[in-house]
Amino acid sequence: MKTIMYLVLLIPLMVISQAPKEYNVIENAMLTANPEKIQEFESGMAAHNKKYHAQGIYGARVYWIANGKNAGKYVWVMGPLPWSALDTRPAQEGHDMDWNTNVLPYMLPETEQHYWRFHPELSNFSKDFTIKNLLIFVVDVKRFKHMEFMEVVKKVQKVYLEKMPDHPYGIYINDMANMEGMDFAWVDFFEKSAWMGNRDSFPLHFEEVYGSGSFKNFLKEIEDTTNGESEELWIYKEALSGLGAKVLAASRQ
Repeated sequence: MKTIMYLVLLIPLMVISQAPKEYNVIENAMLTANPEKIQEFESGMAAHNKKYHAQGIYGARVYWIANGKNAGKYVWVMGPLPWSALDTRPAQEGHDMDWNTNVLPYMLPETEQHYWRFHPELSNFSKDFTIKNLLIFVVDVKRFKHMEFMEVVKKVQKVYLEKMPDHPYGIYINDMANMEGMDFAWVDFFEKSAWMGNRDSFPLHFEEVYGSGSFKNFLKEIEDTTNGESEELWIYKEALSGLGAKVLAASRQ
């Protein structure tokens, strides 16, 4: 009888311990400044972030897009933070009024908002680093091919870990359905622009890890699971951000 009572009392604890751990997302807002009011937009953005988004999970960084169809736009990034944190998002006195008064009037009505699920188990934030430049590689994953595609991603991850173990990168999946081909993102963090001009050694590294001729099969797997990809270069704008350039590895685990 005592054993039965013990098990009954233990059940709630077992349920709690087996509850899925809440995952983190990154909130991205792509903003377009009025070309005639860029100085006012940047001044308002800087003051807003340094007052309301300068620390913790609600801290924000701002990036400027350097190429492609979105060149010249800004990306306001908050997180990583769990979805539940949005329910308790601090509504500091004057936050919304400050944004509506000092930022919104200097924007064009072209805002684009996304929530990206962060995958620390696939990313590499093994040491602290300083943010400067980001290469954003976005993939349009074929419908119902997500699981197969993620197996391909794991192969890429293995190559990076074996051949470029100190290179920081993050992996994110769009947490909302979209028809825009923005399903998966691989983000490389690098300091010097010369990194962009380095010889692409990935095919060579891939075959060193998986064997001769394996890269051709890898390309076939990419073709079977994706519709295409795009790349954007983002430049960190410290003067406009609430958070500084330093990223602590512990905060990304």
